[in-house]
Amino acid sequence: MKQLVLPSLLILFLLVSCTQPPSSVDQASLSLGSFTENDVDVSIQLEKGLQDVSILSATFTPPDGYHLYSKDIPIGGLDGLGRPTLLELSTESQIKAVSELMESVQPQIPDFEPKELLVYPAGRITLSIKIELPAGDQWLDDSVSVTYMACSSNLCKPPVVGRIISVRIPSANTFDTPYHGKEIPNE
Repeated sequence: MKQLVLPSLLILFLLVSCTQPPSSVDQASLSLGSFTENDVDVSIQLEKGLQDVSILSATFTPPDGYHLYSKDIPIGGLDGLGRPTLLELSTESQIKAVSELMESVQPQIPDFEPKELLVYPAGRITLSIKIELPAGDQWLDDSVSVTYMACSSNLCKPPVVGRIISVRIPSANTFDTPYHGKEIPNE
């Protein structure tokens, strides 16, 4: 019996260790800021990806029973209805976008008119964009903007359009400095 237990444990250990991702793929995450406006919580994050690409994300959490609108509707909505959910880099940003804006869930055709006014399911949505951080080894002041509008089946909150959020970002060689996971330096 003992002769079977040891080889079985060894095989089990090998199977478990082979299914674990290598530690070099671990992603570091940095919170860049958060705020609440018109009952929607918004948080901005930066994740270190592989090689020179990082991921900038904004998570929008509306109140229970409220939905947000697709990133692909016009900035003024359709016939004034709705506003897109957006995460955008400022024109002066030192961050370089290397992908289109990605969404955590696909929008749906609404139960109301106009049917082209695509909505995300009620609840949290995360928008992300792959980016390259600026070269160097310092922390930099930058900004991003967000747009959104939350609605329930019978009530809409006022839209937030192009709200600027100041962020402090690491340059490419600074992401893993001792500041990671701690307070971001002010200087």
